[in-house]
Amino acid sequence: MASRGRRGGVLAREGEQRREDRAEQQAPAPQGLVLPPPPPVDYGVFMQGLVQAMQTQAHTQAALQAQLEAQLSVCR
Repeated sequence: MASRGRRGGVLAREGEQRREDRAEQQAPAPQGLVLPPPPPVDYGVFMQGLVQAMQTQAHTQAALQAQLEAQLSVCR
């Protein structure tokens, strides 16, 4: 009896493997243009751009805040 359980487990695993193999064989081939991998990223340049963008945003926000405060003081 115990040996039947073991054989059943092996057969079940083999069946799963066969199903997976069939699924891989039936997978459609990619169609259309296949693109090359993207170029490597220079993270130093990326970080410099990011810092510059953050500084620009901070300056813009400060200028807008000053403009808003100036308008509010005129309205009072």
